[in-house]
Amino acid sequence: MIRCLSTHSFLSSTIIFPLGRTTVLLSKVCKDYPFLHLRNWVRARIPLCTRTVSAFMSSKSGMEQVLVENEVQQVQLLDSVNDDHGGVIVELSETMDLNVFASMLKASIASWRSQGKRGVWIKVPIELVNLVDAAVKEGFWFHHAEPKYLMLAFWIPEGAHTLPANASHRVGVGAFVMNKKREVLVVQEKSGIFRGSGVWKFPTGVVDEGEDICAAAMREVKEETAIDTEFVEVLAFRQSHKSFFEKSDLFFVCMLQPLSFDIEKQESEIEDAQWMPWDEYVAQPFVQNHELMKHLVDICEAKEDGTYVGFSPVPITSKFRDQKGYLYLNDRDLKGSKV
Repeated sequence: MIRCLSTHSFLSSTIIFPLGRTTVLLSKVCKDYPFLHLRNWVRARIPLCTRTVSAFMSSKSGMEQVLVENEVQQVQLLDSVNDDHGGVIVELSETMDLNVFASMLKASIASWRSQGKRGVWIKVPIELVNLVDAAVKEGFWFHHAEPKYLMLAFWIPEGAHTLPANASHRVGVGAFVMNKKREVLVVQEKSGIFRGSGVWKFPTGVVDEGEDICAAAMREVKEETAIDTEFVEVLAFRQSHKSFFEKSDLFFVCMLQPLSFDIEKQESEIEDAQWMPWDEYVAQPFVQNHELMKHLVDICEAKEDGTYVGFSPVPITSKFRDQKGYLYLNDRDLKGSKV
């Protein structure tokens, strides 16, 4: 016989089973009668035809005791860790039967709910994608996907969730590189909207995950032209929306100083590359007829003339992590300060 042990702490909130006109208050019974034989008590009050499945007690062993057709059974809980916002994170790693996972998930949700947890994150590796269906049926939704995993999210409390949305922006860079002859480094692309247009443009690209803007600008120039550079400043940035897969876009125009001058174009992406006289670059119809390009030309010319100051990278350490980052700022007006 299974009985309610007085050493267990039942439910932080009462679980009520409505059975016709009869309401069973399990937490009250177990509190008032800790040594009552639970199975006999349940059989005396719940018809055998009733199918009641509900989690009602958690143990420290990672098991959940559930009432299943008048029988008390134990269901193993999913391994989880607490996050910093009152929720939990589950990282699946072992192959399991879909029905087994569904039972463990139901029991785990009941346990998390009784603990007052909020958001639930389940990281599903690509090899366990067959388990996604069971989670979706419990109310989980797709938060984001990466090449090797899918992240699912779930909100336990009533009302609208406050979980952060997936990454909303893509970050790109464009590199303004001018030599002492007042020639600017430009390329023609083999693909994209400029393919076959004859337009000469700055080297551009997308910032990789975990990559700093300054590092990305130098890398793109090196990959597309084989020119080594030194990062100088962020001259300006533009924000646009509904871009790549409906994401917003941040594009940083960066000034770099050339350290080498012999060009070797990237065969896979670049049709041609050269050092072009600045006036010839500016005279292109694409530059003259494009509002953004006209603004960028004015900024670059002002920078070369010494009348414009952009944002230089200053290494910093965040109090939230040890990894170095950069604060981009106008340091000309901070000369003589600690920066």
